[in-house]
Amino acid sequence: MQAAQRRPAAMRVILVCALLSPLSLSHACPKECSCNSNTKVVDCRGRGLYDIPRRLHPDTQELHLQDNRIRGLGSMAFREIPLVRIVDLSNNSITSISPTALLGLRTLQRLSLAHNSLRELDKRLLGPIRSLSHLDLSHNSLWGLPGAIGDSLRNLSYLGLANNRLSRLDRSLLEALTHLNSITLRGNPWRCDCQLIGLKLWLETYLFKGGVVDEVLCSQPEEMKEKDLQKVPYQLFHVCMTTSYHYLFANIHHLESERLLRGHIHGNHAHPSSHSLHVPMAMGEGFGGGGGGGGGMAECETKQKHRPVNLRHAIATVIITGVVCGIVFLLMLAAAVYGCAYAAIMAKYQRELKKNEELAAAQGADHGTADEKEPLENAIA
Repeated sequence: MQAAQRRPAAMRVILVCALLSPLSLSHACPKECSCNSNTKVVDCRGRGLYDIPRRLHPDTQELHLQDNRIRGLGSMAFREIPLVRIVDLSNNSITSISPTALLGLRTLQRLSLAHNSLRELDKRLLGPIRSLSHLDLSHNSLWGLPGAIGDSLRNLSYLGLANNRLSRLDRSLLEALTHLNSITLRGNPWRCDCQLIGLKLWLETYLFKGGVVDEVLCSQPEEMKEKDLQKVPYQLFHVCMTTSYHYLFANIHHLESERLLRGHIHGNHAHPSSHSLHVPMAMGEGFGGGGGGGGGMAECETKQKHRPVNLRHAIATVIITGVVCGIVFLLMLAAAVYGCAYAAIMAKYQRELKKNEELAAAQGADHGTADEKEPLENAIA
């Protein structure tokens, strides 16, 4: 009887152990890595890995994957370690990263993707992360950074962009990094034309506030090659002012064409194809017309995606500019009238003064003659 009672108890123990064993295995250290349960660090460096190892403990704080052969990061690649603070993927062969690869990592502080083969970053990649303070993207093949990524990097203190293929960098992105203390920019083919004035202005403010930067050496145009952007005088960018005026008026012309076109389409819905036929012409007139002006804009103006511009703001700008120019013209006209009137009054005054002097001289001469005649007459008498 006792043996019969012990069997169900023993079977229950075996069953519980069987149920718990998969859980313990699922949280074991991956065989390709070494794990420290005290520091919660997982070290997988130089193990020839082609993918993120599985069966990582959910309490992992640091994950080191340097010097492997990882080529890409899929969606939610780190879903097993939501509390990780440091992820180092430097010196791999990463060419693509899913926009949702870092989804769920709300405590991530340091991310290194240096020494890979990245050509671009999706603006959604760092969207869910607000705690990132260190981002290293150096030694890749990045052509640029999406402007919207700046909203996710507001707490960033270090940004590594050295040795990429950057020729321009959006000033608005940099201005969003209000806590940035250090940035590396050397080793990029910077094109020091009108589009880089924003970076130059930002660098001056950034350095004035105590920020640290290595250098920005120009690669183009030829006359500025190997010159440090921080030391290039603003006089070398004098052409940008003219180009800005050309661009402003071209934009206004283009917006006015679009406004008239929209009115025409709303008035005649039977010809939807007219929009596709007329817009290229308007854009050609607005941005390519004007002979040499078009070449200047192609040289200096941004070649990013078209961004909608508020037509009312553009018209208001033109109106305000016209009012200011009108006031200046009236002031200049008043000054000219005043000058002419003053000159005429002074000329008349000089003429009258000269005439009075001549009359006084003539009267003096007549008086002298009369005095001479009177003594002579008295002598004869």
